[in-house]
Amino acid sequence: MAGILDVPKTRITCAMLSQYINKPVCFVGRVEKVHPTGKTFTVSDGEAKIATVELNDPLDEELSGVVEVIGMVSNKGAIMATTYNLLREDKGIAFDLELYTEALKVVHDFPQHYPFEVTTSG
Repeated sequence: MAGILDVPKTRITCAMLSQYINKPVCFVGRVEKVHPTGKTFTVSDGEAKIATVELNDPLDEELSGVVEVIGMVSNKGAIMATTYNLLREDKGIAFDLELYTEALKVVHDFPQHYPFEVTTSG
C-alpha cells in the first residue's frame, strides 16, 4: 500500500476539513499556538479560521510563521500530520495567506480547469 507521501493530496482550508475526513490533504497556514507537549499546534488559514495539527512525535524545533502540513484529516477534524515544512518568509517577501486561500476557493469551485492535488515523493 502506498504511503501518504506517495499519493495525491488535495490542498484545503479550514472550511473544507469536514469534507476530507480520512483523506490525505495538504494544508498551509500560520502557526498560532504550540501546545507545551509539542505534540499539537494550531494553525490559521487566510480567513483566520483555526485548525489543529496533531503529531506522532513531539516537535524538536521552534515552530512559527507559515507552515505546509501533509497529513490525514481525523474524525475529529484535526490534521494528523505525516510531515510539515516551514515556508521561509525571508528577503522581505511575506507569504500572502489570504490570497492563497482565495486561490484555493477558485480552484475548488472550478476543478475541471484546475488540477489541485499535490504530489510529493518521499
